[in-house]
Amino acid sequence: MATKSDYYDTLGVSKSASADEIKKAYRKQALEWHPDRHKDDKETAEKKFKEINEAYQVLSDSQKKAAYDQFGHAAFTPGGAGAGANPFAGGFGGRSGPFTYTYTSGGGNPFGNTDFGDPFDIFEAFFGGGNPFGGNARQAKPRYSVEIDFMDAVKGVSKDVSVGGKKRKIKIPAGIYEGATIDFGDFRLSINIKPDKIFDRQDDDIYVSIGIPFSLAALGGEIEAPTVDGKLRLRIRPGTQSGTMMRLRERGVFHLHGRGRGDEYIRINVLIPEKLNKAQKNLVEEMKESGL
Repeated sequence: MATKSDYYDTLGVSKSASADEIKKAYRKQALEWHPDRHKDDKETAEKKFKEINEAYQVLSDSQKKAAYDQFGHAAFTPGGAGAGANPFAGGFGGRSGPFTYTYTSGGGNPFGNTDFGDPFDIFEAFFGGGNPFGGNARQAKPRYSVEIDFMDAVKGVSKDVSVGGKKRKIKIPAGIYEGATIDFGDFRLSINIKPDKIFDRQDDDIYVSIGIPFSLAALGGEIEAPTVDGKLRLRIRPGTQSGTMMRLRERGVFHLHGRGRGDEYIRINVLIPEKLNKAQKNLVEEMKESGL
C-alpha cells in the first residue's frame, strides 16, 4: 500500500501555521499544480492537485486538523483511531476549499466535473457564461492568446480584440497571472504578461531593487521609491545595510478574488563608487584608520 504524504509537507507549511497561512499556501500550490498549467505531464499534475486539495480539506477544518495532528492519516481510515471523523466519507466533493472538485475513480478525466471557487469563479462574475473548466464545451472552443502589459495585469484592463474576424471588447480582471486562461463563452483566452523593467512579481507581491549611495546609507535621509501606484518618499535610517528589505503593506497586486492586495518589498543596495578623487580617497582613508 502506498504511503500517503504528510499534509503539512504537501502544502509546504509547518504545524504551527495559521489558518491564513494554510489558505495562502494552498492557493499557491493549487495554482502551481493546476493540470492546465502542466499539459506536458498532466497525469502527474492531476495527482499532485488531488493531494493538495485533500490536504487542504483536512488542515482548513479545525476539528479534522486536530484529529490529524493526534492520529495522522489513521484518523480518517475506517476502523482507525479516528474513524468517526473521516472527512472524505462521501468522496472528494463539496466546497471545503477554493479549488474544490469532484473526483471519480472511473474512466476518463477525473477533473471532468471541476468546480473551482477561488480564484477561477471570478471569471464568471466578470464575463458571465459557464464554468471556465467545464467538460466537453471546453474541448470545442477555439483558444487564443493575448499579451498585456505588466501594469494592466496588476490593475485590470479592458481591451478591444479581434476574434474570428469579429471585434470584441473584453475585460481582464486586476491580479490576473501569467498563463491564466479565461473563458469568454464562445472562446478561451490565455494571458501572457510582458515583464516590467522595474517591478518583479511573485504571487501578489511586488519586488523592487533600489541603489543608494554610501553616504545616504551611513547618514540616513529620504529616497523616492517606485510603486505600482506611483512614486513614494521613504525614509532611510542611518546605518542602513546593503540588502536591507523594506516592506510596504498593501502596495502590491490586487488579489484576483477577494479584497485586499499583496505587499511591495524594496531591497536596498548600497552602491560603492568605482572611482574616487583625491579628497574622497583621503576621507575613506580617515574612515579606515578610525575603524569604519
